[in-house]
Amino acid sequence: MSDVKIYTADQVAAHNTKNDLWCVVEGKVYDVTKFVDEHPGGEEVLLEHAGLDCTDAFEDVGHSEDARDLLAQYYMGDLSGATEPAGPPKPTVKKSEIAPSAKSEGSSILQIALPVAVFVAYLAYKLYA
Repeated sequence: MSDVKIYTADQVAAHNTKNDLWCVVEGKVYDVTKFVDEHPGGEEVLLEHAGLDCTDAFEDVGHSEDARDLLAQYYMGDLSGATEPAGPPKPTVKKSEIAPSAKSEGSSILQIALPVAVFVAYLAYKLYA
């Protein structure tokens, strides 16, 4: 049995002021009232999404791993009916902690393509200069 507190959308919606501000990100409910004045994007951004699911806005901005870790400290519980598994947010893994073999394939392609492109540019310069 889970000890995670479950909140309804109506409960979250009732907390929509600067002095009492909750929001939902990825099915998890956060009380960010104490963070309103510290938010780097300004309080207006948080107030615009107060009492709402702000997952899309949160993701669209491209918050850093540090911001995600900071958000975790404001976790209160899960939104009723959310598709995410219950429980507090999992800590993020910093990219520097990922083993080289686990990195994306895109970086290995760049490691090959960049030297080839430089070589082709060099040849073109020598042939047509």
